[in-house]
Amino acid sequence: MYGAILGDIIGSAFEFDRGEKTKEFPLFCEESTWTDDTVMTIAVAEALMAAGRDATVEEIKAACVKSMQKWGRKYPYAGYGGRFINWVHSDDPHPYKSYGNGSAMRVSAAGWLYDTIERTREVARATAAVTHNHPEGIKGAECTAAVIFLARNGATDEDIAEYVKEEFGYDFSETLAKMRERHAHVETCMDSLPKAMRAFLDGTSYEDVVRNAVSLGGDTDTLGAIAGAMAEGYFGVPEDLKKECRERLPKDMRKVIDRFDDLLERIYSNEKNEALIYAYNILLQNQENEELRLKAHMNLLGELARQMNRGAMLPTPMVDVNNVLPKILDPEKLKEGDMFTLPEDVRLRVDEMEDAEGKHWYPLFLSREETQKGRTANVVVPVLIRDIVRMAIDNPKVEGIVINPFGPALPIPKHVLEILWKSMEEGEKNG
Repeated sequence: MYGAILGDIIGSAFEFDRGEKTKEFPLFCEESTWTDDTVMTIAVAEALMAAGRDATVEEIKAACVKSMQKWGRKYPYAGYGGRFINWVHSDDPHPYKSYGNGSAMRVSAAGWLYDTIERTREVARATAAVTHNHPEGIKGAECTAAVIFLARNGATDEDIAEYVKEEFGYDFSETLAKMRERHAHVETCMDSLPKAMRAFLDGTSYEDVVRNAVSLGGDTDTLGAIAGAMAEGYFGVPEDLKKECRERLPKDMRKVIDRFDDLLERIYSNEKNEALIYAYNILLQNQENEELRLKAHMNLLGELARQMNRGAMLPTPMVDVNNVLPKILDPEKLKEGDMFTLPEDVRLRVDEMEDAEGKHWYPLFLSREETQKGRTANVVVPVLIRDIVRMAIDNPKVEGIVINPFGPALPIPKHVLEILWKSMEEGEKNG
């Protein structure tokens, strides 16, 4: 959800053509703030989590109405349209045939939660239909969610563009420059989706996509939210921008984002790493045959590079450096699998493993079950594989990483990790 929310915040300062229709602008300033786009993005995410991934369409609609009214009433001055604010405060809310771009700006959670594009689109339709039940309002939500789904699953620019043309019929053939020339402040899906698609397809990074969208002028916060949501699926969001985003949001919104991220990690971590686990097991099975072992080892390293490129995460033992957790958590009441939000003053570092020769390694556990086979630190959290590899390369005190250190362990020394890192970077460049 960071992609949509950051796009909203960045674009908010330039709405109603307060900018110069250029990509050269400060990402954040005093006027940069979240708007109704962020509130409703949070509301829909909370609704989908409350309904559950297997909920019926009617259950999803009911959850959306409940959550959207709750958040809308909690933050009533975020910039809603007149008909929507009446809907928020209605005792008997009904859809009102809107084709405004609000259905597309709030739908990003649906692009991440489901296993198929058909289910993604079904849920997107449901989130839109509670207010924006005009065919164009429905289509805008479906398109945004579908692009996110395709982008996060490795589709190319060409694949995504072709899918959107065939399935939704949007024409985004105009250049950004032409769009800027004719642009007016229009808040419809028919106007916003082609512009968001062009901004997304022309972008070279998350930030570049949002700059493209905001440079069009007009409804810049919503254009930024829609294009930014698409860009997150394709490029991810840099950590420094996530940090900036969190600092600008109230605590209740940050909690929803954290719950959403935790849910995604639980849903997809095992699925993302099945190929890595398979490659590891093949290597173990071929330890006696030197030729097959070397081939299996190379396959494992190649898969590790691919998973780094995909942004895969693995459960990682962390040390509570400043010893905050024992003061706030009761170990006797905690049980395996419990989830909790870490306070902001907790400082964590990866727990190093020491081998028989006294050398230190960073552990890479392929599953949570592997972390339980021996002594680990007091916190286990999901960490990007690429982050662990980068830390191992940069830390002069460790030799490298060791896969499943409680055995059968596979050490990968630092010089191999450097080759692996270059392979991962090449994979990013080549898509």
